[in-house]
Amino acid sequence: MTPLLILICLVLITIVVIQIGKVTELASSIRGEEDTQFETNRWSGILSLVFLVVFLVGCVYSAIYYKNYMLGYGPHASASQHGGSIDFLFDITLFFTGIVFVITHIALFWFAYKYQGRKGRKAEFISHNNKLEVIWTLVPAIVMTLLVISGLDAWNEIMPDVADDEDFIEIEATGVQFNWLLRYPGPDNMLGTRDYKKITGVNPLGQDWTDPKNHDDLQPGEIVLPVGKKVRVRITARDVLHNFYLPHFRVKMDAVPGIPTYFIFTPTKTTEEYRQELSNYAEYQVPSDPDDPNGPQRWETFEYELACAELCGNGHFSMRRVVRIVSEAEYEAWLGQQKSYYLGNIRNGDEDPLKGQVLDLEISQRKTDFTTAVKQALGAPDSVEKVIPLNYVQYETGSSTLTADSQYELDNLGAGTQGECLSAD
Repeated sequence: MTPLLILICLVLITIVVIQIGKVTELASSIRGEEDTQFETNRWSGILSLVFLVVFLVGCVYSAIYYKNYMLGYGPHASASQHGGSIDFLFDITLFFTGIVFVITHIALFWFAYKYQGRKGRKAEFISHNNKLEVIWTLVPAIVMTLLVISGLDAWNEIMPDVADDEDFIEIEATGVQFNWLLRYPGPDNMLGTRDYKKITGVNPLGQDWTDPKNHDDLQPGEIVLPVGKKVRVRITARDVLHNFYLPHFRVKMDAVPGIPTYFIFTPTKTTEEYRQELSNYAEYQVPSDPDDPNGPQRWETFEYELACAELCGNGHFSMRRVVRIVSEAEYEAWLGQQKSYYLGNIRNGDEDPLKGQVLDLEISQRKTDFTTAVKQALGAPDSVEKVIPLNYVQYETGSSTLTADSQYELDNLGAGTQGECLSAD
């Protein structure tokens, strides 16, 4: 029924428009084409003045109404160390372009009213005006020079790479339709090498598993960073052009296939601190879900986010990841819970080139586990719990000869019985 009513309304509107056109033509023929044109000019001029006022008032009103939602204003001051420079540059640009906008807007619609076609009025031909041409060439040139110099100064301040002796965290973000593949270094603090020819379903980044630096790399589902620590983000893409965008930190850099880029920033506000700032504004003291008035408020559910700021395909909207800024202690605790992608998904599988070999990383982990087991056994009250299993002491198949890998466990046993593991006895 509803589609039928809509169709009927459209038909009626079309008939009304056609009839108005016929009436206008009839009136023009009666009054004369010239008089009709002058009347049209008059109404166009009046409506131009009305639009001039309404539009300017609407712009000012909307800016005031939405200012606490816009980046750089209200509670949305930059959450990174360099963000203030970008916000300042934006404000300077907005100041000059705002002046131009107001002047040209007023001039455009005021002139449409003042110089409307009237009976007895003849337009004056002006070939050129040297003074005006100098003004509207020189003034924009000076303003543009100031903006470009300010932009270059901000760029030079923000974009230098880290020094060799700086303390920083390096992570990697790879854009792919339609997802972000994130990578953190493991305990060695180094990201392993990659080769696009090695990309498969279980190796989405094309990591070279013969490179030991890859063995402890992590691939978490979110970005977690400590507050106050410099971060260097490697940015690349696997298929099409993407854009690594952290709006609250004023971080925005293209992810280009085959051309790695980077961005360096230092977070200055934890997620919880940002939420507390939002809680002071009425706009965020409302339920985050309109259908659940008793649910959490908007400030309580706020999260920093990673988005793609490049139209990269139909699923572009889904390229969103949560970003959490936490204290150093929380970051270390989170990092300790992450597991190596290689050990959890590749190790001893069909794509593992080191299948069957014992890695240095595993030897170190086994030693740590064995030492922990010895200490727990020494402190156990029950004699049964004092038994220490030798998990990696094994024999060759059908033989009484120990496997070569058993030596690592026996070395751990020898170190434990002679060293600090038994010092508590």
